[in-house]
Amino acid sequence: MATRKDFKKIELPPKYVPKKSEPYMCPEQLAYFYQLLTAQKQELQHTSSDVLNSVRMAEKSSADGVGDDSDSATLEQEITMNLRMSQRDNNLMRKIDAALARLDDGTYGYSVVSGDEIGIQRMLARPLATMTVEEQEEYEQRKE
Repeated sequence: MATRKDFKKIELPPKYVPKKSEPYMCPEQLAYFYQLLTAQKQELQHTSSDVLNSVRMAEKSSADGVGDDSDSATLEQEITMNLRMSQRDNNLMRKIDAALARLDDGTYGYSVVSGDEIGIQRMLARPLATMTVEEQEEYEQRKE
């Protein structure tokens, strides 16, 4: 049986999905979420690189004076959209890094507010969740 510390080394069956019947945040579940979050992070890094390259190319075209006023407006719009995507990706990357840190320190899957189990179903639906459904709803209501 794998220990909690070994979760990064566990090879899961190809179609493994955490189940309620397993002990909450057992090594296999931790391995599942670690692999999921790591894959999301790698995909995000790849996407972010593509977005930044697009921005650089659009800025170069704009600086070179390529095209007419309509082309310039389209380039500006593209640059703005890509920069927003990059900002969104950076925010998501910070959340993924925080989730990976919680995996390492043993707090992943537990509420940052109460320390209660968030629940496997919620974690499967929202791997970046930091609060129980009830706490999240209360937080959202207070924000309004």
